[in-house]
Formats: sequence, structure tokens, C-alpha cells
Amino acid sequence: MNGTSWKEIDIEYGKEYITVKVPPYCEILENKSAPPLARPREKIEEVLSNPVGTESMEKLIGSLKKDPSKIKVAITVSDNTRPVPYNGESEQGILLPLLRRLEKARIKKGNIKIIVGTGTHLPTSSEWKKEAFGEFILNNYEIIDHDCNALDLISIGRIRGVEVKINKEFITADIRIATGLVEPHFMAGVSGGRKAICPGLVNLEATYVFHGVDFMDHPNATNMVLVNNPCHEFALEVAKRAKVDFIVNCTINGNGDLTGVFAGHFEKAHLQAVRMLKDTCVVHCSHEYDIVLTQGGKVAVNHYQAAKAAYATIPIVKKGGIVILIAHNSDKNPVGKDEYRRVLRVLKEKGPGKFTEYIKSKNWRFVPDQWQVQKWDQFFKKIGFFDNLIYCTTNIPPHELEELPGKSGYLFAKEEALTCDRMVQNAIYYAVDNFRQKLKREPAMAFIKEGPYTVPLLNLPA
Repeated sequence: MNGTSWKEIDIEYGKEYITVKVPPYCEILENKSAPPLARPREKIEEVLSNPVGTESMEKLIGSLKKDPSKIKVAITVSDNTRPVPYNGESEQGILLPLLRRLEKARIKKGNIKIIVGTGTHLPTSSEWKKEAFGEFILNNYEIIDHDCNALDLISIGRIRGVEVKINKEFITADIRIATGLVEPHFMAGVSGGRKAICPGLVNLEATYVFHGVDFMDHPNATNMVLVNNPCHEFALEVAKRAKVDFIVNCTINGNGDLTGVFAGHFEKAHLQAVRMLKDTCVVHCSHEYDIVLTQGGKVAVNHYQAAKAAYATIPIVKKGGIVILIAHNSDKNPVGKDEYRRVLRVLKEKGPGKFTEYIKSKNWRFVPDQWQVQKWDQFFKKIGFFDNLIYCTTNIPPHELEELPGKSGYLFAKEEALTCDRMVQNAIYYAVDNFRQKLKREPAMAFIKEGPYTVPLLNLPA
């Protein structure tokens, strides 16, 4: 198969793109056009001056009736799994305008703590902090990573039967600010808003509830759903008790450009962003597909995060269909933590669709990161076979990728040309030929251009 009549497409792979060919009938599923803000810095300043549902930052500070030089401010920011435009040197950077306003309000730089809401993720590197925030912010403000096991976390009471504790630096501040990116999230519906606090700044026990077996198995714990979503409801209650004073959230397009900035009340401003997101990221499909090609986006720094792209294909891939997933996996731990690897082995041992049933038994003891494996299990339950996922990356060593559920992309790359584009192209040839032989016709195929940032939904005719 040479695909001479096929059309070329570009697929995001890390900071670059690879080019491959797909059949002419392959449907391109992509978000509605979201133009970048023409004057992003002006828009940021505008929303900071006119926040949604609350007073401006300057008025909030004034309402404390306290010497500004003694006021402590905590700002939680996202970690390396979210491409939030923070960088101080950029016109699109959402953090520096906020810091400048605090400075004008006579808040001392030394009284401002920037806390990376890592949740249970690994600490972020100094190299990432430099790239994410820029040298000015890095050199002038204290930036720390949250530790979900820290002994000095402070309790905000019991929620859903568990004592919830919050990062000390955040909860003891006079002004508490949350920032982040609003994008589809396969558990909490959408990211941003309350999620910066839970799971970003909570204790491990609270994370176990947020990511619990029953929460993960709930039909509403899925992309773009907030109503009756247990993850959303739990995180919202945590954020309310943590008394978040102000948020700055944003939306971006596929190029990483700012398309919207939302500031103000942590719930009202967040919902404003969610409404905009729904208008751009939901794609309605009239039928399921035999083959779905997708990519992990910037979030897929490791295999753990790439689950989001796989999960997003569930509504539109046929039972027994093939999913080809391209993920850059640039993290120093390109698979994930040891617990994640261990639980993946259990998934592989039990088989597609059997993992969730197994971890509900009395014999199972909760393991960190099992929630992500549970979502992988829901995906494999839909496609039916581990080998129906072709996982393409050049950053997980071949022997490690072979141990993970799915078919290794390395099987489709010749050693003398071990490149991702060659790997993906041969995987596409394989999948198309496989269905041609089985179906005696051309297979239905789709390419989800923005990967996990697109929410394809199946709308069957009445």
C-alpha cells in the first residue's frame, strides 16, 4: 500500500508536527475556529479591572482594612501538564499583569507565594519553571510545588466522609487566587476553576475521594459534563471551603494562543469560560468509526496523561475498532510513576473491561494513580482488545512500551528509520488494510485533530 491518492495531514508531536497521509475519506474532526485575541494584554487588563461576580483585586485588598505591606497573597498555578500561558515576557502571559496589580496595591513581593498545584503529580523542574514563568517572575517571586503528603497541610473539615486538608501557604494567605486553563477534562468535565484547589492543593486522602472508584465509574464523570458529576461537586465544595477570593482562567486554541480570559468569582467566572468552551470544542458525529487517529496534545507529557486522548475516542469508535494514538511523552518519566506502572500491569492481567470490577472487590487496596488506569479500562472495554490501540511515541523505550497495554508503535517502524512519522504512517496502512480484508470495503475513519481538547459526541438519527 503506497497511498499515492491519499491526503496529507499534520499532527502535533511535542513542539513540532509530523506529516502523514490518510485515505481521502478520512473525516477531520476539529474544534470550531477560535481566533486568538487581537490585543491579549489589553484583554487581560480589562477583565482584571471588570471581574465577573466579585470586586476587583484592588478593592478586595482594600476591604481587608489592613496595612497592604503586611498582606499575604497566595496564587496557585498549574503544573507542566497544562499549557497555561503564564510566561511574564509574553504578551499573552496571564500572571504578570496580576502580579503588577498586587505591586501597585503595595503588596510586597516577599509576601506573594506562587504555588504549583501538582496534586499527586511529581514536582516540577527548575527548567520547566523557567520556561513556564520566565526569568523575571522566577527571579522575583517565590515559586513552590505543592506536596500532598506534607505534614503542615491545614484541615478545612470533612467532606464526603474524609478530612480535607489544604496547602498551608494557600489557606493561611489573606488573599487566595487560583489560575488555570479551561479545557475538557475526562473526569471533572472541564479543568480550571475549582480544580486548581482540588486536586491541585489537597491532601492525598482527599485525592482518593476525588479519584475514587465510584466517582470514576459514574456516567457523568466525563468530558464537558458538570451536572451531577461527583468529581465536579466534590471539588466545588472544597474550593468553597478554601474560600478562593479570585480566579484568572483562560482558554486557548490549537496553536496555544489566548482566545479568552476570565477573571473574578471562582465559580461564576469559571462557568463563563465553560460556556465559551462548549461552543468550540464539542463536535457532533452521525456515526461511529472503524479507525480513529488522535494525538495526546501538550497534556500528554507521559503515558499517564495520554489516557485523556484515548478516552475521548470512546463515544465515536466502534466496538472492535482501532485507535492510533500519537503522544510525545517528553517527561523525564515518560510512562508515569511506579504505582501507575504497577496498576497498568494489573489491567493487562485482568483484560479489557475487567479492571474496574476487580478494584471494587474487598481484596483490592487503593493505589495512587489507579484512577487513570480505570479510565484506560473504560476505553479498552469499548474497543474490546488491547491490541486495538496502537500507541506511537519515540520517547518511551521499545522494551517499556511493549509491556504496556496496547500494540507498540515500534512494531511499525523500521530500525533504520525510527521516526514517529514513519511509525504512524505504517500504523495507518496496517489499520486500513486490516479492515479492508475484514469488511470487504473501505473502513470509516476519523482524525481528531486537537486530540484531548476535542469532545466528539455521537448523535444517532432518531
